[in-house]
Amino acid sequence: MVFCLRRLPTVDIDEFSRYWREEHATLFRQYAEALAVRRYTQSHRLDGRLNEALRTYRGAPDGYDGVAEVWFDSIDELRAALTSEAGRAAADALIEDERRFIDHAESPIWIAEEIEIELPRW
Repeated sequence: MVFCLRRLPTVDIDEFSRYWREEHATLFRQYAEALAVRRYTQSHRLDGRLNEALRTYRGAPDGYDGVAEVWFDSIDELRAALTSEAGRAAADALIEDERRFIDHAESPIWIAEEIEIELPRW
């Protein structure tokens, strides 16, 4: 699962990153088993001229404030987790917490299949 995050307009970028990394991650860890999560990563947007230069060079829109990636062993395990009582309770608790710092209406989320491309060794 890939979740491209935009913070609420009332939350500054430093507080967004702090809350997501320290508070939400702790809560997520608590519910990982109920949701059959195997791996969870947070990619926090770095501030600086390099990101702006990349965006301008490519003609890209403003970037997201972060990207969360959540891995499961299978779609079937994810479905089973989300239909269980514990999984529904976990999902509800996480969404409720996300409402404190994430603008859901501006944050796309989707299920994907990761395909690793082998690269030559340099």
